[in-house]
Amino acid sequence: MTAVAAAKYASPMEAGLHGAHVTRLSLPRFDRPIDADLATPGRLHLYGSWSSPGSHRAAIVRALLNLDHVVSMSYVDNLRDARGWAFRESTGADPVNGFTLLREAYERTEPGYDGPVSVPVLWDRYQSRIVSNAADSIDVGLATAFAGRRFLYPALHRDEIDDMFAWIDRTVSSRLGPSVYDDRSRSELLTALQTLSTRLSAGRFLVGDAISLADIRLWVSLVRYDAGPNAHGAVGPKLSAFDGLWGYARWLYQLPAFRQTTRLRAIAAPFATLPEW
Repeated sequence: MTAVAAAKYASPMEAGLHGAHVTRLSLPRFDRPIDADLATPGRLHLYGSWSSPGSHRAAIVRALLNLDHVVSMSYVDNLRDARGWAFRESTGADPVNGFTLLREAYERTEPGYDGPVSVPVLWDRYQSRIVSNAADSIDVGLATAFAGRRFLYPALHRDEIDDMFAWIDRTVSSRLGPSVYDDRSRSELLTALQTLSTRLSAGRFLVGDAISLADIRLWVSLVRYDAGPNAHGAVGPKLSAFDGLWGYARWLYQLPAFRQTTRLRAIAAPFATLPEW
């Protein structure tokens, strides 16, 4: 492990000097499963962003499983220029390596790395390299890697949870981007929200009789709906118009693992009036 002598920060975000940030989509470059060796307490560190849905999901899993002293976590600043994710005083220095830019983690893992830099990133303190930058598997890996803590992704319900993942991604999560303002996408999203509201009026959880990864993945999208694309009513009714869904979402928010890992202002659209969670 590397000892960090003093806090180091990236210079302020400045697109005029460094260039504007451009989102580059690609398949995750690193995706090692969390095996028994990696699950050693103190070995893994999670780099995340308060605005990133994938980081949010992983942070909720970490909190629900009481992994605070097992897997450490830190955050990058939400503002980006062409240098990508950076460590600034707003969210704190990198406590593991003293990096100022998250790109340094990628370059240390793969010298000459020239791909996109995404969060979340799961880091191996012992080998000083990235374990995974695959947002869709980090939450699953954390939920299954630690003995006796598998209740979020139980084997009995895994197929159903996986099916729910795919449906949520297709009908809800993927619709919360720019495409939500397209008539067809908006209609599909609102239909999905009503379907979910009806389902959750009849039961507290999406799958089984306890919180699962399916609930976490849905909730991370729901909390962004009114704060983000629907902040000014451009999509449709507020989440509170869907009785079953609103009650479910607010109940989850009362749980510390959901509330304490959420910064509404980090996911809010400009000038948004935030809902009363």
